[in-house]
Amino acid sequence: MPGREVLPSTLRRSPDKAQRTWEKTHDSAVETYGEGERAHRTAFAAVKHEFEKVGDHWEPKGRKGPSDRQAAGGGPERRAPTAGGVDANATKEHLMGVARKLDVPGRSGMTKPELVKAIEKANDRQTRRARGD
Repeated sequence: MPGREVLPSTLRRSPDKAQRTWEKTHDSAVETYGEGERAHRTAFAAVKHEFEKVGDHWEPKGRKGPSDRQAAGGGPERRAPTAGGVDANATKEHLMGVARKLDVPGRSGMTKPELVKAIEKANDRQTRRARGD
């Protein structure tokens, strides 16, 4: 199935470049692995190298590169927890800015790992709201 037809809702609310990245990678992965979870994971990995999830959509990162330990190591045989689109490799200052934008309560006293988890939760809440869940 072409990437445009299965484009996730969070990407539909994102910049065109994020959509094109997901679609091209998804379509290529479908040719290699077949339709399914692996093609979707591969497409999201490509998006996460240039974008980070903020609320219910994806925004360009200040730098290119992996967003978490799983993206850095990759591969189905080496599983690590993902940060759900949060750029866990960003500076604490950047994460504080994202948390401020999402109005995360208690952010000023949080450690970097706590900020990542709190942003991930806030993103999930906003995505559920945007989908009407």
